[in-house]
Amino acid sequence: MNDRVYDERLFIRTAGDQRGFPQLAHYHRYEPTPYEGLDQLFSRCELSANDRFIDVGCGKGRVAFYVHDRFQSFVTGIEMNPAFYEECLQNKIGYMKRRKRRRGIVEFQCLKAEEYEVKAEDTVFYFFNPFSVQIFRKVVQQILISMEQSPRRVTIILYYPSDEYIFFLQNETIFNWVDEIKLDNLYKKNENERFVLFQNHE
Repeated sequence: MNDRVYDERLFIRTAGDQRGFPQLAHYHRYEPTPYEGLDQLFSRCELSANDRFIDVGCGKGRVAFYVHDRFQSFVTGIEMNPAFYEECLQNKIGYMKRRKRRRGIVEFQCLKAEEYEVKAEDTVFYFFNPFSVQIFRKVVQQILISMEQSPRRVTIILYYPSDEYIFFLQNETIFNWVDEIKLDNLYKKNENERFVLFQNHE
């Protein structure tokens, strides 16, 4: 199933990458995660309805809607671009019309990732290389503070992971590398086409 057909099934529009992106040194432009990658990732990374999934730099909301549709988890998408945030809200209208009886909630917040207040219930954080490692450090530090206050298992999922992200997690945090998922049809052409998962010990 290609991305356009998958969008149609969810009654959302998330295709295309970002045009006219402002030149911001620490923030990267939007590209959606391919659905075939999400299928592979979540065939190995099962979530429960009790998980709270945070999509950091959610763009138009593709991953958020996918996760809610598949697992009925509570999902929050964080997006700093007001235009994309509005597209998330429009996508939510179409999505929810067909899924009114589903468990969980999909919500979106328009703010920078480092401004997000990590909740004690947040358990899974997804990053598609949205910004520089300097911003990533700030976000992860806030996750770690939340974990100190409310001990729990937390999973960090990196797609198209930068070496700087991985080095930081492995050498300066309590998170451990637990899995790597190479995308079947894409990894041979581009070794960045993979997911890397990190977790802490409970």
